[in-house]
Amino acid sequence: MLRRATLLALALAFAAPASADDNRGLLMVFKTKAKFEDVKEDVASAVAKRGLVIDYTGHIGAMLDRTAKDVGATKKIYARAEAMQFCSATLSRRMMEADPSNITVCPYVIAIYSLPADPDTVYVAYRRPHIGGAPASQAALKAVGELLRDIVRDALKQ
Repeated sequence: MLRRATLLALALAFAAPASADDNRGLLMVFKTKAKFEDVKEDVASAVAKRGLVIDYTGHIGAMLDRTAKDVGATKKIYARAEAMQFCSATLSRRMMEADPSNITVCPYVIAIYSLPADPDTVYVAYRRPHIGGAPASQAALKAVGELLRDIVRDALKQ
């Protein structure tokens, strides 16, 4: 049930197409001309380089394709779309000690997708955590946002 809810939340979060380096509030979206598998491997390597482990990869595009007929959909949204989730025990503990409700930020998710009209452009997206609460919470959430930013920059070599 949790996995199904996570997949639905991710699908809804990343369903809107974005333009190059489109940073709409908490949604950060970047694009690159590359092969999907290469970008996915670069993101995975950038995560691993920091001593973190991807504990789940959601195959969101495949799920939407598989269920399209069941929900009466005919539009293909993605050429490919996956979302990797992972956590940092150190940062997660720090942000949850500062405010237990920060549990909603964990796990961290980075999505990789391409669109049917241009499968050679690959988008990499993540949600920055909202920086709020007490100073300790703000500092911990800022560190999580910086981690996600650095992973994407490293993966895209920016």
